[in-house]
Amino acid sequence: MDPESIEKKRAILDSMSPRRKKFILEKIGFEKWDPFEEPKDPIDIRRDKTKRTSKSLFQKFMHETAVESYSNSYGQGVLEMCLGLINDDDKVRGMYEFSIWYNRLLQKEGFEDEK
Repeated sequence: MDPESIEKKRAILDSMSPRRKKFILEKIGFEKWDPFEEPKDPIDIRRDKTKRTSKSLFQKFMHETAVESYSNSYGQGVLEMCLGLINDDDKVRGMYEFSIWYNRLLQKEGFEDEK
């Protein structure tokens, strides 16, 4: 690091609160500390295998199934499934796999998709 950058780095450190200075000097070290690093990207938005977010999955499902009126519980259930599938939650994955199995069972036994 050139002397000018070190001088700027020292000025930044000196302008900080005593508590923050102490943290940098004791935990990170002046040499390792980089006040000029680029800001980190925001938390990545989780997406499923189709590159959709939970919000876009929810909207696509609601649009394609054209449920005209639904309760808050229904909407919360759909959203919980979206989030759980994207986060690979075991509980939601189990509910999803059971739903597929049950639907196939109904079809196999001659029942229409009952609600």
